[in-house]
Amino acid sequence: MTVTPDDDFAAAEFARGTLDARERATIAARRLREPELDAAIRDWEERLAPLAEAAPPIEPPRDYLPDIEARLRGPAAAEAVVALRARLGRWRAAAIAATGVAAMLAIGVVFREATRAGAPRQFVAVLQRSADSPAFAVTVDLDTRELTVRPVSAPAPAGKSYELWIIDAKLGAPRSLGVIDSSDITHGDRLAPFDPAVVKDATYAVTVEPKGGSPNGKPSGAPVYLGKLIPVGP
Repeated sequence: MTVTPDDDFAAAEFARGTLDARERATIAARRLREPELDAAIRDWEERLAPLAEAAPPIEPPRDYLPDIEARLRGPAAAEAVVALRARLGRWRAAAIAATGVAAMLAIGVVFREATRAGAPRQFVAVLQRSADSPAFAVTVDLDTRELTVRPVSAPAPAGKSYELWIIDAKLGAPRSLGVIDSSDITHGDRLAPFDPAVVKDATYAVTVEPKGGSPNGKPSGAPVYLGKLIPVGP
């Protein structure tokens, strides 16, 4: 599938950050299932990145810090802070809602497309800390045990890596499925050694590990994101 001119324009707007919340959620959901659109967005991000470096720094005409401090001590400062905090709360709620909508749209589209195509048994899980904090979308083909992990909103802490684990009582200790990329799609047959029944019923978890993954094959701490597979195809 080729990227249409309209989609390429949408990819550019997404990279520039000029879409409204609903449009951005729609494009974020589509890039999870359309590698060509995802590649177009990343291409625009790379093309636009030099613009930030090319912009020369601009010095303010004078030092405004004393004026700012004086205004902060004024009688209107308390009211301004309260109003700003209220706005910040609304902005955060809107951002969380948009991310959640993107994840749910991704699941719905995967379900629709898998049903239409009569694809093999497909499953999906959203790995999240809570209902309003989706981090990764995991899709599994149960017949081939092919695993795909798509980031939704989960930049790894500096100097750390995210590692994916499969957890099931039949396996004993959690088994590593390897380090996952928090900025790009991760593919692989990492589930090949596992029985399909275990793959389908297991819990999938993400932990924060030292750069490159756990040094001893065991989780370094409690999972930060968790999820279970749900069927999205016949």
